[in-house]
Amino acid sequence: MNYILALDQGTTSSRAILFDENTHPVAQAQQEFEQIYPSPGHVEHDPEAIWASQLETAQQAIEKSGVDVEDVAAIGITNQRETVILWEKETGKPVYNAIVWQSRITDPICQKLKADGHEKTIREKTGLVVDAYFSGTKVQYILDSVEGLRERAEKGEILFGTVDSFLIWRLTGGTVHATDVTNACRTMLFNLHTMQWDDELLEILNIPRCILPEVKPSSGVFGETKAELFGRAIPIAGCAGDQQAATFGQACFEVGDAKNTYGTGCFMLLNTGSKPVISENGLLTTVGWQIGDEVTYCLEGSIFIAGAVVQWLRDGLGLIEESVGVEALAATEPDNGGVYFVPAFVGLGTPYWDSSARGTIIGLTRGSTAGHLARAAVESMSFQTMDVLETMQKDSGVTLARLKVDGGATVNNELLSFQAGLLDVPVTRPKFQETTALGAAFLAGLAVGVWKDLESIASHWEVDKEFQPDMSDKERSEHTANWHRAVKASRNWVVDE
Repeated sequence: MNYILALDQGTTSSRAILFDENTHPVAQAQQEFEQIYPSPGHVEHDPEAIWASQLETAQQAIEKSGVDVEDVAAIGITNQRETVILWEKETGKPVYNAIVWQSRITDPICQKLKADGHEKTIREKTGLVVDAYFSGTKVQYILDSVEGLRERAEKGEILFGTVDSFLIWRLTGGTVHATDVTNACRTMLFNLHTMQWDDELLEILNIPRCILPEVKPSSGVFGETKAELFGRAIPIAGCAGDQQAATFGQACFEVGDAKNTYGTGCFMLLNTGSKPVISENGLLTTVGWQIGDEVTYCLEGSIFIAGAVVQWLRDGLGLIEESVGVEALAATEPDNGGVYFVPAFVGLGTPYWDSSARGTIIGLTRGSTAGHLARAAVESMSFQTMDVLETMQKDSGVTLARLKVDGGATVNNELLSFQAGLLDVPVTRPKFQETTALGAAFLAGLAVGVWKDLESIASHWEVDKEFQPDMSDKERSEHTANWHRAVKASRNWVVDE
């Protein structure tokens, strides 16, 4: 039997899952790593912690499975997107901490880009809004923050990559500097229409071309791992950013198919087919995947804080000991008691793109309890998803028939039931919910012949449970109006001195 090893490098942990050719997870391992918060709104990771945790979990998954490494046909990589690492070409040593996608440290650079009139060009070429979320301004920030680094970069001594590139570089012993189209298109440096790095964008952001990785299709052999890492050289044959990988893992292969991932953030992608659709309402246009010469595009809505709000209830307030405890705490109250929670800890994403917004809990009374707060936190994921879906339907002209969901928070039945009622469409949870890792495995397996085509991949997707809408129009309307009032209260909070 053939096996595929999926490396799932996320924002708070690294995971590895070994799948057999029937898509059954044979073994897996996971490690959390430290989150670094140097200043309010700024988030970093230690690149060495990313590498060490991902390598160890990969080795552990193979060891725990008992599978002969000779039977591992390929590795697929999926990763937290937009997070930036710069390292020395000669040594592979990082020159700065990874700046995480959540970080707002480059917001001043974004404001200057807008003031200088570059917003329209960037939007038209990349399908992205000008925002600190994306990679390009992070690269500029690091080049300007480390003394002498820009000069070294221009001499070809420094390399840039998103997390996938860094992992590929390390796994191949520094022989391959590459990324795939789904990660490249999140940098603000990649032209969606030419499918190449764009010289004008590089000039606008003052980034030397020589530090950039080669861009490859999402499914195809990137290179081979160093033999000593796993006992033999294994082809790296698939790569995609986490949200695109989850969309692929959910078998959203038809135009109009959509999925929503409830992870640290919340991300909804809608398959729009072979041509990019540029949004007029704050959605992102992104590459879904590329197989051979065929490119599939998606519209995406990005929510910065979803499951992370539950982590805050756990770590910041101490209301729960473990994240899974939020469902039981929320269940102590029959409703939210009029409490609404906008978790804009690092600003708001789609459709607002307001970096000045901050977290807001509104509607509190003397009768408000920890249960009300927990319920409001969980419901905030559904409300933000509602905002994204409304925008998506406006831009695409597609009325969603159902929403496929995945990610850690989807174990919460109450969340998905509330989501179905709020959207007034069925919400479908698959049997295997780690669809991000599964998507990476599919892309790699497709490249090496474990699965022959998209149809054979889709045959492995199975429904666990479908949640039907069960909310009156009146209740939906009241919730929506209150949510929008809460969002309004959270906006424009940060004022420049």
